Amino acid sequence: MSVMHETVHTVRCPNCGGWGERYYQAANHQTRTQCPICDYLMVTCARTGRVVEAYAPGISAF
Repeated sequence: MSVMHETVHTVRCPNCGGWGERYYQAANHQTRTQCPICDYLMVTCARTGRVVEAYAPGISAF
């Protein structure tokens, strides 16, 4: 059985400027930034910086 270690930091949301959280999961080398105010989500690989998943309401993809 493996133990999931996660580090949490309070950060400013890049979408709305409100207070969000950034989680680092050591077991799978992922960083997840999320904001409860505007529902922003960005999951990236901590090794390569590649985006794994993203959702940013109000930001156009074009």
